[in-house]
Amino acid sequence: MLKKNNFENALKRLEEIVQRLEGGELSLDESLKLFEEGIELSRVCTKKLSEAESKVEKLVKLGEKEFKTESLEMEEGEEEEK
Repeated sequence: MLKKNNFENALKRLEEIVQRLEGGELSLDESLKLFEEGIELSRVCTKKLSEAESKVEKLVKLGEKEFKTESLEMEEGEEEEK
């Protein structure tokens, strides 16, 4: 597993794992090890995305030269995944 699991590294490794698993040339034990690593990386990516989502704000215009920020809410029709 990667020592420094930033989002980009985790996602890249997860893509590599998916390619290897889809190749179908691994033993059952190798496949299970990679699957377990993939699950962990998926959790890392999900956590990082959730953290980023909670930090995203939108700028709202109050008047001609007044602005404020507020939390970004899901647009109508978009579903929040948990």
